[in-house]
Amino acid sequence: MITEDAAIRPPVLRPGDTVLLVSPSGPTSPERVARGMELLTGWGLRPVPAPNAYARRGYLAGTDEQRAADLNAAFADPQVRGVICTRGGYGAQRVVDAIDMAAVRRDPKVVAGFSDITALQFALWRGARLASVHGPGAAWRDERTPLSSAESLHRALMTTEPVTVPAVADEDTFGVRVPGRATGTLLGGNLCMIAASIGTPDLPDLTGAVLLIEDVQEPPYKVDRMLTQLRRTGAFDGLAGVAVGQFTDCGDGWDTTVADVLTERLGDLGVPVLGGLPIGHGAGQLTVPIGTEATLNTETQTLTIQPAVT
Repeated sequence: MITEDAAIRPPVLRPGDTVLLVSPSGPTSPERVARGMELLTGWGLRPVPAPNAYARRGYLAGTDEQRAADLNAAFADPQVRGVICTRGGYGAQRVVDAIDMAAVRRDPKVVAGFSDITALQFALWRGARLASVHGPGAAWRDERTPLSSAESLHRALMTTEPVTVPAVADEDTFGVRVPGRATGTLLGGNLCMIAASIGTPDLPDLTGAVLLIEDVQEPPYKVDRMLTQLRRTGAFDGLAGVAVGQFTDCGDGWDTTVADVLTERLGDLGVPVLGGLPIGHGAGQLTVPIGTEATLNTETQTLTIQPAVT
């Protein structure tokens, strides 16, 4: 069973700290990153794009060697105090085996990102037990991530306060619920990347954990397939609870909705399940720590997580 004591929590970011902006997955645009840099600078941080942050090789942000080099440079440089991914996309799984985990353990730094970055966060958990932050990347879009999203990311990176996320009635997954209260280490993130980690060293033992899941543009039958595969492998055995985030643009015209699938495939696990959490790819995305103790409470309709930083 995983306990919070197993996690390494990096130091909280402070005004004046340098944060390196890296692109471990898909290519990004300088224009969107410029908006993210503006926000980070407003918080007193010193955002610096990594040498290959704007590299491009088809659907990847440069070669595997370039993306791994930027990550390892960030983890090795004592002047860098935080690592913020520009975006997700695809590609993190291709480089995680090249990460210098000894450098991560020597000088733990907060790592922020989501979507494909779940693969990186899984690897950092496996290799260094590093707690991290599931939240928007530096390629910022104000129309999707408004002031509330910015404030949530700021709180997770630059304070040591617990984070509480309430379920929201207008989220598509709000009706996905199994009553109860669960406490355990919050692990997970993007459902596609969780399923893609099956059979690799990076899929964590979820015994006693609260599993976070979210996704985007995956029709209900594909969500069903991923959850069924995880069930059949035994990955869900011993779960404490499931926190269901945003499943954005996941309709396909059939009568069965993604909420129907989530209810069916999670509802008989015998653990509390709370949907409607604004965590993921949807509008108003909020930031949560990953790798620290969380309490899921369906009565109060909240997920409360201890900070990822110390």
